[in-house]
Amino acid sequence: MTDHDIERTFEALPPAQGRAFARTWWGQAWLKALEDTALDSVQLKAGRRLARAGAVGAVSVRPGRITAVVQDRDRTSHRADVLLPELSEEQWGRFLNIAVERAGHVAALLDREMPPHLVEDGALAGVELLPGVGELEPECDCGSWDHCGHTAALCYQLARLLDEDPFVLLLMRGRGEGALLDDLQARATRPTEDRSSPRQHSREGVDAAEAYATGDILPPLPAPPEPPEQPGQPPSLDTDTPPAPGVEPSALEFLAAQAAEEARVLLVDALDPEHARRPPADELTLAQDAVRLAAGTPDERIAGRLAAGSGRDRDGLALAVRAWIHGGTAALSVLEDEWAVDSASLARACAVLETAWEEGERPALHRSGNRWTASGTPAQLRLGRDGRWWPYAEERGRWVPTGTASTDPATALGSVLGDE
Repeated sequence: MTDHDIERTFEALPPAQGRAFARTWWGQAWLKALEDTALDSVQLKAGRRLARAGAVGAVSVRPGRITAVVQDRDRTSHRADVLLPELSEEQWGRFLNIAVERAGHVAALLDREMPPHLVEDGALAGVELLPGVGELEPECDCGSWDHCGHTAALCYQLARLLDEDPFVLLLMRGRGEGALLDDLQARATRPTEDRSSPRQHSREGVDAAEAYATGDILPPLPAPPEPPEQPGQPPSLDTDTPPAPGVEPSALEFLAAQAAEEARVLLVDALDPEHARRPPADELTLAQDAVRLAAGTPDERIAGRLAAGSGRDRDGLALAVRAWIHGGTAALSVLEDEWAVDSASLARACAVLETAWEEGERPALHRSGNRWTASGTPAQLRLGRDGRWWPYAEERGRWVPTGTASTDPATALGSVLGDE
């Protein structure tokens, strides 16, 4: 490998005012890996400002690393490095075999284009050319443990270099342009049988009977992981790419955060030993799901969209959220639905009410459907379809849920009257 192959240095680029950092699809994929990895969107903004201002010096590219000196806004200089894992020799062998299968691949690379099919075929063979989430590892003498404004600026600057020359990415992965072209030339002149793709060999597969027969001698599966205490952090959508028409980044970020929390809840439930004995939950309707999302305390604009989408006004959505917090879909049903209690359920409910209080202490209750209102008080009981009693109180002329359900109506009613 020549010295040129070992390291390439690119002069500092002029400020990037008024233009995107990446125009090509592979340059945009590089920035996506950065923006999906960085935990602090503020540092990404700082990096974009520095890169736009031309604060990134000459960029040195070597296998597994890029380096530049970045001048901060206060004119202090910092050495910033970003590391990317190199491909193994075995991975390079697979990649080179794939590259020579189509003549257009090499021609495109020489034209400073990154063929999408080459990247896709490589990924199928286990050779990832483009960086994935977490692969762009930052190092900076400013002391930051995550991507800082200096390493982010370096990455934004490199995206401009990648636009012009995809061989920069291949050098980071471990092969310079000269060595790579020599290897491609050597493989192109070999007999076809000597450079058959690993994918062709894999078609032979494994005999199913043999695989099944070894099942009882394989080690036991590992214990399931501990459930996470917190949901994962969704990526920030505060990027250099403007949103498509009609797409609101803040709403998407809110949905992503709620999806992460819901995934955590589902995982915790799946790891519970009693999970298999519980019946699956009913699928939420759109109106119910809007209430679930609204319980995640979105900002006012998102709450307004959820209210409109669920057929409620702002006050109606707030009331539904109170019910949801107390008991999910069951509490929401009790809030919004009034039904006629069938004779058998009514007889059971009346028997429970008769025995819930000492003689002479039972309040006067007026029933309408599944709702019993205590006369002369701002308290109400609502009977759920599962036989549980829900406490309600009158606030500003409307009935609002005040707590969780109870099998004992006296306890439910007492939870309201006890505050009087």
